Amino acid sequence: MAFSRSARLGALATAAASFLVIAASPAPTPGAPGIGDTYFPNLGNGGFDARHYDLDVAYNPDTDRLDGRTTLTARATQTLSSFDLDLQKLEVTRVEVNGRPAAFTRDGDELRVTPKGVLPKGHTFKVTVTYGGVPEPLSGPIVFGSDYGWMKTADGVFVACEPNAASTWFPSSDHPSDKATYDIRIKAPKGLTGVSNGRLVSTYDKDGSTYAHWRESRPMATYLATATIGKFDVKTGRTPSGIPVYVAIDPVLANSNSVDVYAVTAAATDYWSQVFGPYPFEETGAIVDDMPQAGFSLEVQSKPAYSAVRNETTIVHELAHQWFGDSVSVERWKDIWLNEGFATYAQWLWAEHQGTRSAHDSFLAAYNSRPADSAFWQTVVADPQRDTMFASAVYQRGAMTLQALRERIGDTAFFRLLPTWTKLHRYGNANTAQFIALAEKVSGQKLGDLFQKWLFTTGKPAL
Repeated sequence: MAFSRSARLGALATAAASFLVIAASPAPTPGAPGIGDTYFPNLGNGGFDARHYDLDVAYNPDTDRLDGRTTLTARATQTLSSFDLDLQKLEVTRVEVNGRPAAFTRDGDELRVTPKGVLPKGHTFKVTVTYGGVPEPLSGPIVFGSDYGWMKTADGVFVACEPNAASTWFPSSDHPSDKATYDIRIKAPKGLTGVSNGRLVSTYDKDGSTYAHWRESRPMATYLATATIGKFDVKTGRTPSGIPVYVAIDPVLANSNSVDVYAVTAAATDYWSQVFGPYPFEETGAIVDDMPQAGFSLEVQSKPAYSAVRNETTIVHELAHQWFGDSVSVERWKDIWLNEGFATYAQWLWAEHQGTRSAHDSFLAAYNSRPADSAFWQTVVADPQRDTMFASAVYQRGAMTLQALRERIGDTAFFRLLPTWTKLHRYGNANTAQFIALAEKVSGQKLGDLFQKWLFTTGKPAL
């Protein structure tokens, strides 16, 4: 078949345009092994945005073995030839991408996945990882010298993963900047209860096992996910304002507590909803387990996990984190004072609310209890360094910063700032510079000197 001259020119132009489009398309490249957090350079992963996790885990307390199958739905943010997931220690037996077997390699805590085809930028894909083994808790100086992560108990497991232990029990993009929604299904021996995030979709017994399906429909950082398993007495209901409550308490601790966990949880959730803005999740609650080796509590999303019954102050602290840390999460771990300083300040606000001590007096007590030569004053709160990211100054001096801010800008501006912050960054991430900018905007004042003195400078500030 012959073409006219004009047709030949048109065909050549079309071919040239097609060539230019192909040439302009980015070449497939591997996703980065981490998001570049200075404290944990290989946590999180580049090249994709996590959207949803389907976790299926089966745990046998007798052998401490976990068998899991995780399906991550993600969107490629570059044209990917391969990508990484974070997974510590556990053995991977199979990986599929979009239902097709994929090649994979291991390099330390990185699982590199190479799909059979390229994953184009902007496209959504699913990766399914089948794995198993005995999860190992992490240890070291970071969390007050305690073990953390997947921790065996007398009757099951206590799971509290801040900052970097979610990847000890499921493959993930294990950094708070990559939040996703979750479906978590837990299989455990009959008689044990599996408790997780969000709301309980279903539970049933079959062939000697109990199955529980939990759904967290609000974006969540990986370290806030849990699959705590054990014998629990469960109480459900609603707060006075109508928020669903789910409280699970280890019966070993039932008669040893001097605080009504359910009542305080309900009251504090409602009060913080007035001060910080609407409660961000579908359910509030608590998981109280007999885990003396842990020695800490964690603001697990929707249900803080307590390694024993602590006190009312601990409960109000962890519930304040539902706004400051869970809904509004740190952009990088150096911003951790945005979690801990705010939750500590919430303790002072609670005492003020109860009429036992003003936040001003709590501030003075904290300030005066530490002499100028104390090591406490040598932590840079805005960048405390990885191994000391939970130093007491991050909590206490962080809270002092907020009281100093309150006294500078006044109550009207301060109590407008807090719910504005949680609304502006709801279900997202934020950093210190953004908080300073918002404080200046809401108050109409220049505040650089205040934050420089309290967050970025060592030494005991003059009052």
